[in-house]
Amino acid sequence: MAQPKLGLVLGSGSSRGWAHIGVLEALDEQGIEVSMITGASAGSFIAASYAGGGLAGIKTFALEMDWKRVLAYLDIAFPRSGFIDGKRVVELIKLYTMVTNFEDLAIPVQMVTTDMHSGEQIVLGTGSITEALRASMAVPGLVNPVQIQGHWLVDGGVVNPLPVDVCREMGADIVVAVNLNSERVSKDSGKQVSVEHRSHSAGVETKRLEVIKSWIEHYGSAGHAVSTKIDRWFSRDEPSPHIFEVLSSSLNIMQKKIEEMNLRTHPPDILIQPRLGDMNFFDFDHAEKAIQQGYRRGKEAIPEIIKRIESYSKD
Repeated sequence: MAQPKLGLVLGSGSSRGWAHIGVLEALDEQGIEVSMITGASAGSFIAASYAGGGLAGIKTFALEMDWKRVLAYLDIAFPRSGFIDGKRVVELIKLYTMVTNFEDLAIPVQMVTTDMHSGEQIVLGTGSITEALRASMAVPGLVNPVQIQGHWLVDGGVVNPLPVDVCREMGADIVVAVNLNSERVSKDSGKQVSVEHRSHSAGVETKRLEVIKSWIEHYGSAGHAVSTKIDRWFSRDEPSPHIFEVLSSSLNIMQKKIEEMNLRTHPPDILIQPRLGDMNFFDFDHAEKAIQQGYRRGKEAIPEIIKRIESYSKD
């Protein structure tokens, strides 16, 4: 009896996407072969890195990441379609995916994107990996959309943050899905602010100053004027949340609700849910925690994955 085809679904989750590295390491450690991968947003990036042989490199990069390095890849532009152009992200993609086209990947990968005009789900799995990734990771209002085959495309997480159905359609016999958004909507928002939260707020303050500095350095006097506005957006003295909090929080809530509905309609055989509720949208410099949590949850799922594989082989 031939081995069943194991499909892996790597969900969206911005900085929490580093957790996918740990899950993949847990699977590799046990010699579990992945036959195909579908991804959305950050999940698409890690899928391409893994299938293209660049996972070890991207892990090293992630663990060495600090906020200044994050800023180096956020090519902030004066707003039109988004605050970030995305060209520097392409450089990162090219460096760690190792492969240019989908057809040359060792493992078939498909990425979910969203047509920003029709709301249609557009699945990309042929041609340029970098262009597909730019589209799949184009957070609306934050990163510029990408035009591919006549469609203006944005983040796949807008319509399908955990594309289990796409993985089934690829031909997977057993589907393992990694959901990064299970804890994104806090139920404790009215409770007293913890020491950990205050510490995180201090970290946000540091990031605020570095964002402002980067704008001034890049745009000179014009950047100084715009940075004054950004300073107010990030300021803790302002009673209302800043624009990036509004964008990221709204997207997180939307994705969680969509995932809950999609999981009822298209449940995976095994669901892995790293506990990353306190990681925020731009916490790309917290990779070690995310990777460790992904590895831990991935390892916990190994017995059930093996059981499913053995059970399928016997049938």
